[in-house]
Amino acid sequence: FPKGPFSPPPVLPLTARHPGYAMNIATTSPFFSVALLIVSMLSIQCSASLAKTIFPMIGPEATTALRLTFAALVLLPVMRPWRTRLTRRDWLPIVLYGLSTGIMNMCFYQAISRIPLGVGVALEFTGPLATAMIGSRRIIDFVWIALAVGGLYLLLPLHEFSGNLDPVGVAFALGAGFCWAMYIFFGKRAGNAGGGASVSLGMIVGACAIFPFGLASAGTAMFSPDVLPLALILGIFSSALPYGLEIVALRQLPSQTFGILMSMEPVLAALSGFVFLGERLNAVQWIALVSIIVASVGATLTIRHRR
Repeated sequence: FPKGPFSPPPVLPLTARHPGYAMNIATTSPFFSVALLIVSMLSIQCSASLAKTIFPMIGPEATTALRLTFAALVLLPVMRPWRTRLTRRDWLPIVLYGLSTGIMNMCFYQAISRIPLGVGVALEFTGPLATAMIGSRRIIDFVWIALAVGGLYLLLPLHEFSGNLDPVGVAFALGAGFCWAMYIFFGKRAGNAGGGASVSLGMIVGACAIFPFGLASAGTAMFSPDVLPLALILGIFSSALPYGLEIVALRQLPSQTFGILMSMEPVLAALSGFVFLGERLNAVQWIALVSIIVASVGATLTIRHRR
């Protein structure tokens, strides 16, 4: 599922438990790590295009439920959460992290079922960007805020330049951005509580929370033989594979480089939507995307980390 430019996946210490998984990180080239991260982002955005082709069959709710379910099943034997001892206090942040993950994914799929994929990702980026800019005091920080707000204004359906975007889709995208911010907030606490197990457990919580909505929306159609293989591919390429690639990449890349590269996701999303779905953005929408990306990169480069 989508990940923010200012917060890598909460805690994913797989190499501590699976030494072979690290692929001998110490000798891995940084350029190879960058390539892995780009493949990870392409996997996420291409899988989002795949998800849009499943919507006509079972709808966004059921697609989200199946994606989370298959992702949880794939991650379960890798993370092996049963080997981690958790206290009652540890469970609260994990549950909140899982709920924010599930709601974020459902809002995002509801959004891109109504608006172009690139626009949806750009609007969703306002969540982690706002999180990163909280407490800003320097003039340069407000430059990035102004760019982000300007890009957001161009995408809002308040004028003809927005390309007649569906207001409901825009609202869902912004809601996904808010949940993304909550994912970052609770993800840190869940990672501190459960380590790598928190990712698998959070995915299970998210799947359990969204599954009733999917079942109510699509009924038994979500178990159709035509749907399940696509949902399995979606779960692997939208979550399990990107996580694995980013684990390796993060061992070599500084956090700042990671953030800058992740800021390119809206462009990759727009290209994926164009190639696989035939979605075309107008000039103003591209200007808005670039504004949000520049704000994201600028904030990543200049933000001062606070306690």
